[in-house]
Amino acid sequence: MFTMGLYFLMFILLLVSLIKSHEKTLLALKKAWKSFENILPLFLSILFIIGIMLAILSPRVISKIMGHQSGILGLALAALIGSCTVIPGFVTFPLAATLLKNGAGMAQITMLISTSVMVGIITIPIESKYWGKKATYVRNSLALVFSFAIAFVMGVLI
Repeated sequence: MFTMGLYFLMFILLLVSLIKSHEKTLLALKKAWKSFENILPLFLSILFIIGIMLAILSPRVISKIMGHQSGILGLALAALIGSCTVIPGFVTFPLAATLLKNGAGMAQITMLISTSVMVGIITIPIESKYWGKKATYVRNSLALVFSFAIAFVMGVLI
């Protein structure tokens, strides 16, 4: 019901915008459509990745591999997967939500999200080219340590 209310409010505000400035509103709608076209391939990749994962892995397997009882091994696996992925946050979050609903633990999901955002094993050659090897390794090492700390805190709090 809340979502329908937001859609209704958006429609009313769009009408107000059209009345106030027809040209600016149409320009904004064109820009929004271009933005949607740019995001659509990544959004479809979310659906594809989630579909493949759920087809291959049952909730029982996900729970066993990355559930809260998987402990440090599950955290290490989540850290490895997250560190080696180069996907934007808006792809990672829906994937993490699906894994969470299928039995993954909160600490493991937190580790997956934080390492995928902060640690970049695959991007080390590019990063070291611009920032130098020492800075790259220090940044990635600290990001990994912080990811473990964040996962621990989330695992304790939730």
